[in-house]
Amino acid sequence: MAKILIAEDEPDIRDLVKFTLTFAGHTVVAVSNGLEAVEAARLELPDLVLMDVRMPRMTGYEACALMKADPLTARIPVVFLSAKGQESEIQTGMNAGADEYLLKPFAPMELSARVDELLARHSKG
Repeated sequence: MAKILIAEDEPDIRDLVKFTLTFAGHTVVAVSNGLEAVEAARLELPDLVLMDVRMPRMTGYEACALMKADPLTARIPVVFLSAKGQESEIQTGMNAGADEYLLKPFAPMELSARVDELLARHSKG
């Protein structure tokens, strides 16, 4: 299956996402802030990044913009997972280079299905 990088500062959410995607057969690398996400993306070259918006040390928006500006990580799809669903928040995420913006809370099966859809779409593109 795919290698997925998760950047989430809330341990319970990070563990739930990691468990859900590992159970679905993916290899998961989990970090707790935006700076670690940028570093892990360069090191791991994942197939997909799932990232919270509000994190310490660097926001998800900043981390996404850095990944998209780096030729090594620019093609990796980035998906924001956030409880912030206002149109302005979503637009900021998309402007930073995100491919998708998913709202919390989510059901684990729903997350797994969306990840599979995104991976399929990006493997063709």
